[in-house]
Amino acid sequence: FFFKQKTAYEILSGLVGSEMCIRDSGGTLFEAFIIRGQLDGYRKYIDKLGLDTVEISDGSMVMDHDVKCEYIHKLAKDYTVLSEVGSKESGILIAPNRWIEMMQKELQAGSIKVIGEARESGNVGIYRPTGKAHVALINKILVKVQSEKILWEAPLKSQQVWFIRNFGANVNLGNIAPAEIIPLETLRLGLRGDTFFQFLPA
Repeated sequence: FFFKQKTAYEILSGLVGSEMCIRDSGGTLFEAFIIRGQLDGYRKYIDKLGLDTVEISDGSMVMDHDVKCEYIHKLAKDYTVLSEVGSKESGILIAPNRWIEMMQKELQAGSIKVIGEARESGNVGIYRPTGKAHVALINKILVKVQSEKILWEAPLKSQQVWFIRNFGANVNLGNIAPAEIIPLETLRLGLRGDTFFQFLPA
């Protein structure tokens, strides 16, 4: 179970579907260094923070995908890598086949999980402008990419409910506000009306 607090993703021990604690630097921090040509500076900063996990993204800047995969491959030699797929810009649309291709290549390059972009607003990437899940896109992705390898950003409660109802309590969710961690856990456990009937015995 993943959540995002500004520039950190963490998996908390003791919560449903988790067995370890991981912190990473956040993808936008990576981009801030890379756009300035400071990969070595990024490594030094990550090491100074004592982080063992990094997030690689290109949602705020233009980056050739092969170059992004090279960064993943390089950094995966020294760190655990998560990589984010999708743009933070609402006007940029990516075809389902391209989503699949990028996710597969990034996993092959060394990412342990790929992140489906949504931003804190929850209305880009894997979501429609209304905030509703882009169901056709998500289903097409899951035909080709294992669900265990994907972390879906779901900043809104309605999105969290949709994923839990459709893919189970242990679905990987990210970009969860710190104050929403416990409420999300109650959704996973069926302790709220939204998911109560999902967990009744047959």
